[in-house]
Amino acid sequence: MKFTLVFLLILMQGLHVSAIQRFPRPEFESGYSQPQTLVPDPRASILAVLDVIILIAALSVVTWLVLKKRSRMGVFLVSVVSLIYFGFYREGCVCSVGSVQNIALALFSKSYGISLTILAFFTLPLVFTLFFGRTFCAGVCPFGALQDMVAFRPQRLRSGLNAVLGLIPYIYLGLAVLYAATGSDFIICRYDPFVGIFRFNASFGMFVFAGLLLISGIFIARPYCRFLCPYGVLLNWMSRFSRKHMTITPAACIQCRLCEDSCPYDAIQIPVKQKNPESKQSRLRKFIRISFLIPLLAWAGGFTGSLLHEMLAGVNPTVRLAKQVMEPGKDRSLPETFEITAFRSSGKPAEQLFKETKVILDEFYWGGWLLGGFIGLVFGLMIAGSMRKRYQPDYIPDKAHCLSCARCMDYCPVKS
Repeated sequence: MKFTLVFLLILMQGLHVSAIQRFPRPEFESGYSQPQTLVPDPRASILAVLDVIILIAALSVVTWLVLKKRSRMGVFLVSVVSLIYFGFYREGCVCSVGSVQNIALALFSKSYGISLTILAFFTLPLVFTLFFGRTFCAGVCPFGALQDMVAFRPQRLRSGLNAVLGLIPYIYLGLAVLYAATGSDFIICRYDPFVGIFRFNASFGMFVFAGLLLISGIFIARPYCRFLCPYGVLLNWMSRFSRKHMTITPAACIQCRLCEDSCPYDAIQIPVKQKNPESKQSRLRKFIRISFLIPLLAWAGGFTGSLLHEMLAGVNPTVRLAKQVMEPGKDRSLPETFEITAFRSSGKPAEQLFKETKVILDEFYWGGWLLGGFIGLVFGLMIAGSMRKRYQPDYIPDKAHCLSCARCMDYCPVKS
């Protein structure tokens, strides 16, 4: 009996040693502290590699379907698969849209390390777009695929409204880079309208926002892609230089005009028959106006952004905390916030907090200059682009705004 009891005690002690440590070991007076054990997750690494492989495969297949097969149905089927895998299965993360913030933070923060998966999701669609146009938007992006499925009765927008709404993605991109570079927030992820749907955990506000986008997408094709997506700005720039972009017709255009209203994204350039519709004096006056207008708008935007730097910095948690410390609530009957309680219990002097806040405000001051200057420059270039008239004999896709969806191909009677 005694032998059995001793054996059980030894066995229990062995199980105790091999059990998971629930509490950290205490620090000794010698200064020793137990190092944190890092356990890699091999399954997560395998999934990350698998995501990149599937991304490359999807980009390659869609590019082949657009440029070689000229198959709208094939592009649609791949977009369904992308929606299921990148959207609902992988829950919208990692996504190329949000990777803009990771890249910005990695460029401006030495302490932040970016994974190769995020880098691949940021880079690969841009590389494909540079060579083949926006095939990522056509059938790989789950955000675009979800919107494309509800575009039942797309209507064309007026060119002026299209241009005004098209300025929003540039503002969104600038704000996202500013907040990510200063370590303030990842606003693209915070206000993403579709990830909450993919994960079935959207807040009521974001659920309503996503619902409104999808309902409006019935009549305004892909409203998020065209008028909100910050990553679309980068794809817009890359696609302008694409050498093997999709074409509406596989051979010479016969000017049948059947494709004229086929694009729900207003991305078809209408022919301009006259090579020089304006006189030299008129072109010279426009050039002079543009030369003065663009720098003026860039400076005005930068100056405005610098004036708004304190308001922009209000998103930063350190700035918010400093404001709460300096200006406590007027109603003393209300309990102080959790942030104030945590700050007081930390023993950190308020002077140090204010010094850190001053550094952050300086960053936002110069960031405001860059953000405003960027928006002013984009606005000036848009005006300059609207003033330019270029000889164009055929119906061709606008490389910058064309999503390579292949819808217009079905309207063309020329098949070879």
